Amino acid sequence: MRIAAIEAHLGEEPPISGKNGSGTVFFSGCSLRCQFCQNYQISHEGLGREWMVEEVVDRLAALHEHQGIHNANFVAPDHFLPHTVAVVRSLRERDIRIPIVYNLSGYQRLESLRLIEPVADIYLPDFKYADAAVGRSLSNSPDYASVALEALSEMVRQKGFLDTFFRDHRDESATASRGDLSRSSRRGVLVRHLILPGHVQNALQTLRMVFVEFGGELPISLMSQYMPVRQFPPGSPLNRRVTRDEFREVFQHAHDLGFRNLFVQYPEESPIDTHPFLPDFRKATPFPGNMRDRT
Repeated sequence: MRIAAIEAHLGEEPPISGKNGSGTVFFSGCSLRCQFCQNYQISHEGLGREWMVEEVVDRLAALHEHQGIHNANFVAPDHFLPHTVAVVRSLRERDIRIPIVYNLSGYQRLESLRLIEPVADIYLPDFKYADAAVGRSLSNSPDYASVALEALSEMVRQKGFLDTFFRDHRDESATASRGDLSRSSRRGVLVRHLILPGHVQNALQTLRMVFVEFGGELPISLMSQYMPVRQFPPGSPLNRRVTRDEFREVFQHAHDLGFRNLFVQYPEESPIDTHPFLPDFRKATPFPGNMRDRT
């Protein structure tokens, strides 16, 4: 496998990162290669080095022992799925039974999802586009919405909605209804949508699409952390951050539709070139927000 970093990542949603971090494996390369990718150095430029399966297992085992990571988290692993299955089996052989997170683009074949069904516990897919024209221009995937809907349906069939929001009937002490967002998730699906500057209508359409298909209980993470990591043509809105007005419009629409289980990332006021979770994979610790990862 070609991998850029394996670390205890604190920048996921609270039930994924928890207090100690998510054991995140950042694979080099990507099958979708979005123009605006926040991990552009690895998805497009291929930064990273080769790792053997047991090296990955050793690193995750060390993070589990020394930092108490809550899960193992495979980011954009499509082109290494059989390797990830081998990693999980080796972790289990060592009696490391933390949940396994598949952090995906949403643009997956059903065959791929069925391959990893026996080892996956949590799916963390994007749902990027409802607008075919936007999907074509930014990811060369005009069929993104139809593929992602089918893939998301399969993920939900396999694992249900993220368990953080719902009572675990095996544990009567668990919090009912809204759930306990301070505890680490063990199973289920959480859908992410990154709000892109100048593409509010795509965001509104995306929320409507998944609401119609899955209803208001579907857990959604609305993300406003977009940063321009490369230069787009002059005048492109992708050369700037998401505005507060853009964010508020999308956030309000999620409420108006009736989504009840939301994670919300409010827009930052940090300078354009800084963000606690904007990575630089040329560094030993790519994310400034993960600086306590020293193993």
